[in-house]
Amino acid sequence: MEFSVQYVSFFVVRGEGESSDRSYKHFQTLDAEVYTHSPLAAFLDGEFVRIAKRKVERHPKSDQVPTKLGYFIVEPGHDLTSNPNYNLFARLRKADTVEQFRSYSDELVQMYMNTSAVRGGALIVARAGLPKYFDDPFVFVLKCDFEPKVASITDERSLIRNVEMAITAKNMKSIQYPHMPETGMVEESEIKIHQSSHARYFEDFLKFVAYEQSLPEVMNTQMMGLVQQYIETVYDEESEERQREEEAMEIWAASEKRELQEKWAPEQVVEAAAYLVEQKPDLELRLKLDHMTVKAMLSDFGHSVHIARFGGRYVVVLEGDAFEFEKGVSPIELLRPDELEDVLERIREKQPGVSEADLSADVEEDDAPPF
Repeated sequence: MEFSVQYVSFFVVRGEGESSDRSYKHFQTLDAEVYTHSPLAAFLDGEFVRIAKRKVERHPKSDQVPTKLGYFIVEPGHDLTSNPNYNLFARLRKADTVEQFRSYSDELVQMYMNTSAVRGGALIVARAGLPKYFDDPFVFVLKCDFEPKVASITDERSLIRNVEMAITAKNMKSIQYPHMPETGMVEESEIKIHQSSHARYFEDFLKFVAYEQSLPEVMNTQMMGLVQQYIETVYDEESEERQREEEAMEIWAASEKRELQEKWAPEQVVEAAAYLVEQKPDLELRLKLDHMTVKAMLSDFGHSVHIARFGGRYVVVLEGDAFEFEKGVSPIELLRPDELEDVLERIREKQPGVSEADLSADVEEDDAPPF
């Protein structure tokens, strides 16, 4: 993969904090010929390839991942040209002259300067083609921090001449438009944004770009849909019981640490889990029983992972064909396992006051129909 750079605009941002303390300066806009013979080429050529190859998940496992997939917000019935951010990137892709590209780049830098947490450094706007695969070029926006112990910045000529000494690619923030999910394929409505820090200002300065939900958010939405379906089936529409149940489920879903609710029969849980697994087969199941942690796949529940009550305690049963131990050896590896009935008997003996009737009582099944 080799990008052919067409234009590059180089800006310096100064100041942090309040907008009144910030300023920026345009240093130089280069066309393809000047760029090829400039120190910027050695600094940036590899970065374009690295940015393009950087993987991004449509629904990441966490909201704090460094690389995110954004999409231009449009109202129903309207196309991408109704989005101001898209229009700016489209103009950058179609600029015919150095002056036009500089003007459009200046618009983007002004948007950046209005972001709440601007930091000083170099802001570079570049347009580069991939002629082997596409006729239309890509736009890259790069934000690099200065390396104060390496060099000082004096004027336009020394900045460009010594750029490899003045800025660093470490923790470089970047935007690539359009998104290229695979080599030879682009998504015109999507944009890829990378920033390794937890601060979100670099993605937030594009106010008309939204971001795909993280996997936990997607699954939470799906799960709450199943809960709502259950409530609609069990409770009358205007009943107080339904209102209380809806409020309780909202609190439950929003809680960081949650306890077993004991509302659905195992068959209902298995069916709901199967629906979620159909959307995302590799969903994990994590639960904690007292200080002990169980990690499995959601698809394992009801098949090789079981949760039960035995007397007044919870029991998690894991079934499988073979054990595998890692790192340091332990006496457990020498175990000759007892039969499950013998283990349950030992659990029973630890629970004084629990009658045989308590232990043999079946769990009352929910009358709600499956999903």
